[in-house]
Amino acid sequence: MKLFYRKYGEGPPLIILHGLYGSSDNWVTLAKAISRRYTVFLPDQRNHGHSPHNEIHDYDSMSNDLFELASDLDLKKFYLAGHSMGGKTAMTFALKWPEMIRGLLVADISPFSDEGRKFNARNEVSKILGAIVDTDVLKATSRIEADKLLAEKISSERVRALILKNLQRDKNNRFSWKINAVTLVNNLDRIVEGLPFQQPVTGFPVIFLKGENSDYILIEDYKHITALFPAAEIRVIKNAGHWVHADDPGAVIEALLDLDIDK
Repeated sequence: MKLFYRKYGEGPPLIILHGLYGSSDNWVTLAKAISRRYTVFLPDQRNHGHSPHNEIHDYDSMSNDLFELASDLDLKKFYLAGHSMGGKTAMTFALKWPEMIRGLLVADISPFSDEGRKFNARNEVSKILGAIVDTDVLKATSRIEADKLLAEKISSERVRALILKNLQRDKNNRFSWKINAVTLVNNLDRIVEGLPFQQPVTGFPVIFLKGENSDYILIEDYKHITALFPAAEIRVIKNAGHWVHADDPGAVIEALLDLDIDK
């Protein structure tokens, strides 16, 4: 699948993958902040943003999309980062093609998923995607009106702001959703599942960022993370939740810069 992407800066290549119901747009400010150190590529993953829709949405397919993008860009070896769903895509890619990775950053997601956490994550994601599916933005004549419609189902202003980045206007100036929410709902089990245990992968620096107030990475995950990625450093971002790049962009920028072993 040919993914839409944005490009910023110069230097060694770095690809950053957004999370569920996000898009490349979420990372533009951060990408510009590190554009003197890296050439930053920000793809929209399948069923998100300006990239194509497909009824298949799993980490094997998304990592294959990333491989196709890297091949099209002639990137033989690059730095890779991902948040949440994007983090799982990044880990899957690193496990399949470790020889292509110069450094890996995973933002607030564990490779593994116990049943309790999987149940909670599925419920949270299901609620948000269900709200997108059920909100008829054709009725809205402005983003303010679209926000009011969405507020009937989602109380968090911050979550709504993230979701509303998925709005677009058609040629008749009517609103529609860019995100393929129906397919994402149909693939929820694949999205929240953990990665299978595999042989450890080494040969490049690895940084995991955990939001202090988030339970997407648990203390009991640490030993499993380091078993899979022996070089992994786990950093706890104080006062941050799941969206660590929004809560403390400075800490994320610092971690991304620390990946560059040739600096």
